[in-house]
Amino acid sequence: MATPDELEERFTLLTAVARHDELRTREALTAPDEDGLRLDQDVSALTREETLELLALSELIARKAAYGRQLSVRSARAAGASWARIGAALGTSKQAAWEAHTRWIEEQRRQHLRTGSIGWDETDEAAARALAGDPDDTSARHEDRPGS
Repeated sequence: MATPDELEERFTLLTAVARHDELRTREALTAPDEDGLRLDQDVSALTREETLELLALSELIARKAAYGRQLSVRSARAAGASWARIGAALGTSKQAAWEAHTRWIEEQRRQHLRTGSIGWDETDEAAARALAGDPDDTSARHEDRPGS
């Protein structure tokens, strides 16, 4: 059975989405309608392994998207965006955006402690925390100005 960790070695975000879309389309086309008939008799139904792969791909895509989102949050902070603006871009509060980002920083450190290579060492973590700052930080570096 494919797990998200195994699939991560085989798929980029783009290829995982493509495979997920392929399996999800087949799943939809072979689902019975109200009369109990399949929508497309020419398309083979998913096997049990393919159904489990679809689930694992869903998890992998969610993980990769979340990681990419946090990298974008980090880039926004580096570009001088306030937590209020970042929270608005994410459809949440500045506090919730900051908390999610600091949890992500902590997870990067835990990964490094577990693996010794993946994730962030002490120096990387310290730099990320310094960049993240505080959600109420209104220093000039992170204060939004008109046109920024």
